[in-house]
Amino acid sequence: MNELIFMVEEAPEGGFVARALGESIFTEADTLAELSVKVRDAVRCHFEEGKAPKIVRLHHVREEVIGV
Repeated sequence: MNELIFMVEEAPEGGFVARALGESIFTEADTLAELSVKVRDAVRCHFEEGKAPKIVRLHHVREEVIGV
C-alpha cells in the first residue's frame, strides 16, 4: 500500500474527526494542525514496521445546509 486516505469532518461538538478508508483507524483533535499529528501517530501505531503507507491523504468533507 502506497497511499492511505482519511476522510476528515468537523465534529458536531467541535474539533475534527478523521477516519481511514479501508482500514480501521480513527482519531480526533481540536485543531487541524493537531489532527495531522494524531493521524500520523495513529498510522504508525496501526501498521507494522515498514508496512505503513508512504503517503497519507486527508480528504476534508464539509457539509453545508442552505435554505431555498
